[in-house]
Amino acid sequence: MHAIEVGAYGDSDELESVEQPVPETEAGEVRIAVEAAGINFADIMQRRGLYPGGPEPAYVPGMEVAGTIDATGEGVGLSEGDRVVAMCNGGGYAEFVTVDARMILPVPDGMSFVDAAGFPVQFLTAHSCLFAWGGLEAGESVLIQSAAGGVGTAAVQLASRAGATVFGTASSDEKLELAADLGCNHPINYTETDFREVVRAETDDGVDLVLESVGDDVFDRSLDALAHFGRLVTYGVASGVPATAQNQRLLFENKSVIGFHLGQASRRDPERIMQAIPELTEGLASGDLEVVVGETFPLEDVAEAHQFIEDRESMGKVVLVP
Repeated sequence: MHAIEVGAYGDSDELESVEQPVPETEAGEVRIAVEAAGINFADIMQRRGLYPGGPEPAYVPGMEVAGTIDATGEGVGLSEGDRVVAMCNGGGYAEFVTVDARMILPVPDGMSFVDAAGFPVQFLTAHSCLFAWGGLEAGESVLIQSAAGGVGTAAVQLASRAGATVFGTASSDEKLELAADLGCNHPINYTETDFREVVRAETDDGVDLVLESVGDDVFDRSLDALAHFGRLVTYGVASGVPATAQNQRLLFENKSVIGFHLGQASRRDPERIMQAIPELTEGLASGDLEVVVGETFPLEDVAEAHQFIEDRESMGKVVLVP
């Protein structure tokens, strides 16, 4: 089969096309003939060698795919030919991949494979950070960093739908327009405006919740924008520079910092993560929610796709098509 391999840690040119055997299923697994594969920033961090616990070269990246079941292992109650979307432990940038059957869900009615490939990681991360980890309630306010990205576009929709006031940051007017169309009440161009100033002007004490995935000084400034008794959920380090919070500050300002990692949470307690699926699929089926796919690239153009994201050109999800 045709696959994409990271031969060595480094820039996007380390992604190369290879031929590999079609993987065999083990008990509890299914094999998927991949029709579309989502790109996540974690794929880029792994390729750079900056992802804690990430795979060592050579490896095939890819954390989420959509396609049809091609084979099933022992103990799997699914059928060949089923249209599915799945989160996988790597291997998604290929024509075939094997995945844990517990991380499989049907492609929602009327949804294309491309849209389906942009659904699980983004929406499960956003939903978990907002509600299960962040405790967002109607009437509260939330600041979403990178509001026009994959997770950001999902989070803006979910937070707005839940009755929250939404602040969101992005780097261009076009991205801000997208965030506003999805329900962001206060779009902020972080290249021109300090988001803390907007939050201070529009709230009494700060926002109740922040979703933060950048690290470095964005993490520190996000804490500044947080109200007393507020919560900050951190789910990424896109800057490559980890951040820390001083415990004295958290004590005297009564602020909480909560970590979330979808892959680790899914492996340790998949039921806790997947319980959001009925609500999400219902929202997608009804049209209340949408998967925002900004660009698609052929699988062989994966290096260009990675660079497109790294250059901050992307809006919404970027998807590969074998």
